[in-house]
Amino acid sequence: MAMDTVLHNLGVRDDTLSENEKSHLDEKGFLTLPNIMSADQVAAFRSRLETLMEEEGDDAGKEVHQEAGTLRLSDLINKDPMFDFCYTHPRLLAAVRQILTSDFKVHSLNCRFAIPGEGQQGFHMDWGPRDKEDLKLSQNGHYFVANSLWLLDDFTAANGPTRLVPGSHKWGRPPHEAMDDPSSAHPDEVKVMAPAGTVVAFNSHVWHGGSLNRSHDLRRAMHMAFVRRNLPQQTDQRQYLRPETASRLDEERRILLDL
Repeated sequence: MAMDTVLHNLGVRDDTLSENEKSHLDEKGFLTLPNIMSADQVAAFRSRLETLMEEEGDDAGKEVHQEAGTLRLSDLINKDPMFDFCYTHPRLLAAVRQILTSDFKVHSLNCRFAIPGEGQQGFHMDWGPRDKEDLKLSQNGHYFVANSLWLLDDFTAANGPTRLVPGSHKWGRPPHEAMDDPSSAHPDEVKVMAPAGTVVAFNSHVWHGGSLNRSHDLRRAMHMAFVRRNLPQQTDQRQYLRPETASRLDEERRILLDL
């Protein structure tokens, strides 16, 4: 089955994103998608993630990354059918198609909860060129990775909202080459401040990073990422595939997961 057919079967149409939304994603490198999750879904995701963290303990997140000052989980698609929603939503898939065309697959689904007083990250990209040809391609609008931020709390100025530098996906260079201190503020940065249930899709070549959580509670989010089909996944879905996951997947989901 061709990827265009997969996307069509999952509800993606040419008008799933408006022309203004497509233009914003092209020019700014990110797009806010409100009300993707209902309040009940947000509560269910939070509850399930907290249970998984308790069950996994010190091993939580080890499939991909553990980070001081945060609570992380990885390989979520294998850990509950509820997470299928995150990589099959037509609005998100339409945004990913706008960034990567139809040549993509799931990269990973992780979560990152910033602990109070922690969570500051330097600006970074979720992609690095393998060679000069990759760099040249990216500078000419051929991108390799797309990501999305799933807000499980209201993101406020106080609780460590993600920072983005609009248009930085077009620069073809990482923050550490252009900034003396990538953890400092950038004059063009914007902060994602939106209610829980929002998803922010973004080109992973955009400079971004978490900011300091100055609140007294966790700042909770999931990251649903996609990558070009010729590149390795952050979470190798074939390696981690569980029998119970395989038994529930239809052909569209198997293609998206590269199984």
